[in-house]
Amino acid sequence: MTRKELSAKEFIARRIALELKDGDVVNLGIGLPTLVANYLPKNVHLILQSENGFLGIGPVPKETPPIGAPRLVNAGGAPCGIIPGGSTFDTSISFALMRGGHLDACVLGGLQVDENADLANWMVPGKNVPGMGGAMDLAVGAKNVIVAMEHTNRGEQKILKKCNLPLTAKGRVSTIVTELALFRFHDGKLVLEEHASGVTVEEIRAGTEAAFIVSDKLKEMEISQVGL
Repeated sequence: MTRKELSAKEFIARRIALELKDGDVVNLGIGLPTLVANYLPKNVHLILQSENGFLGIGPVPKETPPIGAPRLVNAGGAPCGIIPGGSTFDTSISFALMRGGHLDACVLGGLQVDENADLANWMVPGKNVPGMGGAMDLAVGAKNVIVAMEHTNRGEQKILKKCNLPLTAKGRVSTIVTELALFRFHDGKLVLEEHASGVTVEEIRAGTEAAFIVSDKLKEMEISQVGL
């Protein structure tokens, strides 16, 4: 199945699923990042952390809980389950995990990323937002910060020379995955490592304001085949 046969969000989520390793402790942000869990290869089993106080978050149980039984929700307020051996705790412990460098990776949505590895993803000035949530803590604390976002927004570039929206974190992005390309930061430089099938470097440059280096090992993006 090709990129054009999938939605941009599904394509991005399927590519990110191949970034995560068996046994990783990972936080999947609200929105597009939550889709990543649907496409993990069979040999990859993650311990998912949720900022509202879970370690070992799982899918919604097929059986509806009886009236009066606990109803669990993730950080986005959506119903969830918990795997055997999982645990719950208060948010002070949860944020200590996030800030203390105990997460192998986090996957966050992005409004903008710039060539300095800065991330803006929590607000657009003039629009109502519920709050910054845990994105700042995740971006600072996780060992690997993966940003999942569509390459442009209605033609407006999102990978910029310098973010112009309020920042979530400075210099913390490790990897950017879009429906067109995969970039990584190496020694402070943005490097294009992968391109989607049928997408040229020139097309990626046209949709990217930030300066980037093309890897000598540039290759076509592979995606998780789970469910295809």
